[in-house]
Amino acid sequence: MSDATRATDSASAAANAAADAATAAVDPNGPAATPAVPVHWHRRVLTLAFPIVLANLTQPILGAVDAAVAGHLDSASYLGGVALGGLFFSFVFWGFGFLRMGTTGLVAQAHGAGHDAQLRNTVLRALLMAAAIGAAVLALQLPLIDYALRLIGGSDAVQRHARIYCHARIWAAPLALGNYVVLGWMLGTQRVRLALLSQVFINSVNIVAVLLYVYAFHWGVAGIGAATATADALGFVLGAALLWHGRPRGLPPVNRAALFDATALKRLVVLNRDIFIRTLCVLSTFGWFAHLGARQGDATLAANALLLNFQTFMAYGLDGFAHAAEALVGAAIGARNRHAFVQAVKVTALWSAIGALGFSLVYWGAGSWIIGRLTDQVAVRAVADTYLPWAALSPVISVWGFLLDGVFIGATRTAELMKSMMMSMVVFVAVSWALLALYGNHGLWAAMMVFMAVRGVTLARYLPGVVRGIAGPAAA
Repeated sequence: MSDATRATDSASAAANAAADAATAAVDPNGPAATPAVPVHWHRRVLTLAFPIVLANLTQPILGAVDAAVAGHLDSASYLGGVALGGLFFSFVFWGFGFLRMGTTGLVAQAHGAGHDAQLRNTVLRALLMAAAIGAAVLALQLPLIDYALRLIGGSDAVQRHARIYCHARIWAAPLALGNYVVLGWMLGTQRVRLALLSQVFINSVNIVAVLLYVYAFHWGVAGIGAATATADALGFVLGAALLWHGRPRGLPPVNRAALFDATALKRLVVLNRDIFIRTLCVLSTFGWFAHLGARQGDATLAANALLLNFQTFMAYGLDGFAHAAEALVGAAIGARNRHAFVQAVKVTALWSAIGALGFSLVYWGAGSWIIGRLTDQVAVRAVADTYLPWAALSPVISVWGFLLDGVFIGATRTAELMKSMMMSMVVFVAVSWALLALYGNHGLWAAMMVFMAVRGVTLARYLPGVVRGIAGPAAA
């Protein structure tokens, strides 16, 4: 037996032991009703998850490269400006993240059911919606940027640099939103290698462009924003070509009546509404976090922004397993296979936990070194080192909310996602007010840990209801 096989078998045995304790929450019939997890399920999850993890880990490189370049400019206000500008685009772009999440869930279920025409129409509807939203963002860019940055706060210098960054980056908005749809299609149809290819391409373009624009053209903060816009635009060109190449074959021409079917559109709108509100709650939470950090000075704002890069990098990595759960859960529900659903949740939970522990260990051991690579501002580095333990603790607390987000997105149970996030946001705002007054920035980070914990707990309470809703001849 090879070392790889022995390792896989050992992981399988560990998964089975750990999964029995969790099965009662996943499967209403209890552990005895669900057989041990076969080794092939671990291989299936890892085959899906690892390319997605690699693809996801390339995404925060966009932010990390921007932060590293800005962190080596003349003043901390440059880094603060890029941080606030990045937060603005988190609201604008991630706020419409339903274009990715809703597409993944609907495509995965159509893929699992073998409904190619439904899959094609889902993608076309999402692309049309992305184009319309992107056009609206461009039309409203001036008031959007002005209002959002004023709401977050920061010094005059930080605000000035943030506006320069935003006005340079925003022109790629329709294409950046289109990238979400393309990625949702890739994940929903389990074309994970294409997702990896696309993300590596986008980030490679960004790295080359930011070095060219800032150091060769001397565009400063505007060059950082323009580089990300260039990467988004060229990434969509590649994504559109991959989408066309991978389209379902042998289908009749698109039927306008089917494309704009009232029932399908209503379902899309309801799903997107729920995910939008859920995402708005997440972004409002991080916006409130940045606002309270900005009130403590530019050095604390910049240090928190650096540590949030740790959080973002970890979230994208662990979301690889959540995205695998989306694809597998959606396909299981499309096929009405309860047994496959339970196996997908159990195996992705195990590997998510292992990944979270790995991130925590890396942050504990190498966090100060990473901070030193991101900025040479002595004051910012000192403040970031002080609050580094919170970033190291976060993975093992945050992982459960990330994973269950994927499960509920794949199941298209978006109402539960919305309710869970609204509750978590309310708890965070209340706790942050109380702890900030008592413990300063330590209290703010403690409130963020409470927010992450409440996400996982509330979604776990809804999980048995999802399992009970799966029924059909293939269910086990």
